[in-house]
Amino acid sequence: QVQLVESGGGLVQAGGSLRLSCVASGRTSSVYTMGWFRQAPGKVREFVGAIRGNVGSTVYADSVKGRFTISRDNGKNTLYLQMNSLSPEDTAVYYCAAGTMPWTDLSVRARAKYDYWGQGTQVTVSS
Repeated sequence: QVQLVESGGGLVQAGGSLRLSCVASGRTSSVYTMGWFRQAPGKVREFVGAIRGNVGSTVYADSVKGRFTISRDNGKNTLYLQMNSLSPEDTAVYYCAAGTMPWTDLSVRARAKYDYWGQGTQVTVSS
């Protein structure tokens, strides 16, 4: 089992920045991919971005590309999501996820492929 705990959410004005963190514990050696998803009220949980285990390569949803950056500190078992140039459309609950599946461009975007999820952290962007 892997436990994930997100933090760093909050209220920010449009154009501002936030950095989310996700601390992983448990059997983290089994995890190959870590990702971020978000869910706005009344909408489906959508893919934000993911980072590949040992390689460190990343992939992003088109809606956040160029504004959001995923990184990880393996020594601290922590995943980060740096969010810049935020807009009200980014308002959502953000979830950290961990998966043991092999990395493909399709699999890392599919929420069903992830094995473990955090409880989520609310991000609200005011206009």
